[in-house]
Amino acid sequence: MCANTTDAPVLVAGAGPVGMTAALALHARGIETAILEADPEDRDRSGSRAIYVHGSTLRTLERIRPGLGTDLVDEGLVWPTRRTLYKGEEVFNRTYDSPGGSGDIPHFTSVPQVVTEQYMLDALEDIGIDIHWESEVVSVDSSSEGVTVETDDGQEWEAEYVVGADGGGSTVRKEIGANFEGDQSENAFIIADVEDEEINDGHPDLERMFHYDAPEADGRNVLLVPFTGGWRLDIQCIEGDDPEDLSSDERMREFVRDVMGEEYEDKLKWVSSYHFLQVMADTFVDDHRRVLLAGEAAHLLAPFGARGMNSGIADADEAASAIAVALNARTEAVARDEVELYAARREKAAEYNLNAAGQALEYLQGDDPATVLRKEVAAEMSEYFETAGEWLDDAPYGPHGAPPIVSTGSY
Repeated sequence: MCANTTDAPVLVAGAGPVGMTAALALHARGIETAILEADPEDRDRSGSRAIYVHGSTLRTLERIRPGLGTDLVDEGLVWPTRRTLYKGEEVFNRTYDSPGGSGDIPHFTSVPQVVTEQYMLDALEDIGIDIHWESEVVSVDSSSEGVTVETDDGQEWEAEYVVGADGGGSTVRKEIGANFEGDQSENAFIIADVEDEEINDGHPDLERMFHYDAPEADGRNVLLVPFTGGWRLDIQCIEGDDPEDLSSDERMREFVRDVMGEEYEDKLKWVSSYHFLQVMADTFVDDHRRVLLAGEAAHLLAPFGARGMNSGIADADEAASAIAVALNARTEAVARDEVELYAARREKAAEYNLNAAGQALEYLQGDDPATVLRKEVAAEMSEYFETAGEWLDDAPYGPHGAPPIVSTGSY
């Protein structure tokens, strides 16, 4: 085993958006760090994935690295119109005159995750934070004095603290003895990217559209969202569907043609199918309060309300804050308390986000007679009462409120 000589007091496992945010947030607080990433530098990052970046997340990124949040705003889209249809009939339509928000930061921006990651990579390079590619974490050994990390390239790393941001299959989580608890969605979902090079040049139909029981998709729920470079098409499978068959190129081209129009049929770029997990770790920190989990290493959420990456970035920023206080604490007890406070706050936030995403998931996939009846009544009343249509428009994304904790933004 070869010992690594890095002087960084903090190691981050994972170079996704959460891990890179943790490194940037630590640097902003004057703490040197290094990132260990299992993938090679030329890793495949296909698919738009987390396209919706909330305003609170943009403000966090702008605070820890001035220019990062506004760069993402410049690269992204802010669609002005929300529209919802019920069995082919429009029940809600609202267009906003301006994106709103504070200063240069709107309420959100819609941009592919690969673009977000590239700006983060550029920021890390600018400030000299090293990413050690092809350095997969294979063991984590913590004590009251610090943490020893081994990677599969034969290196041994020493650090005072570790942020585990190595995704849903997190080795860091497993090494500290934390376990996922929860379940997964009953229905499968198919997600596709449809290319549209003209969308950045003032597309005339820039709107987020949700279809309940879309006739064009044989009665399946459909979500259509614009982002820089194209459209996200989400299709909820129904009972009896074979996700593998439906996600084939031939079937997806048919969906794209029927939902979006013939001009998009040949612009299908990427397709994937999922059963969404709703799980969180039973602890976000190790016994010695030296390892902090963040993002998908700590929780996996159904995507409704775009809580995944956004809550992970909030985790990363708070982890950096806790570590900064702990490193400067006068006693070990104070340092432990700060890390425990991180765990308490972010576990509370994760519980809230799981419940919120779960409400949306149950609403979409459930066949509870009362819920079905409420949808039908709301659709019938939407012609006369806008609030009925707005309820149909809002419900698939879960509640809009923030977690019941202080100063963590929206997630």
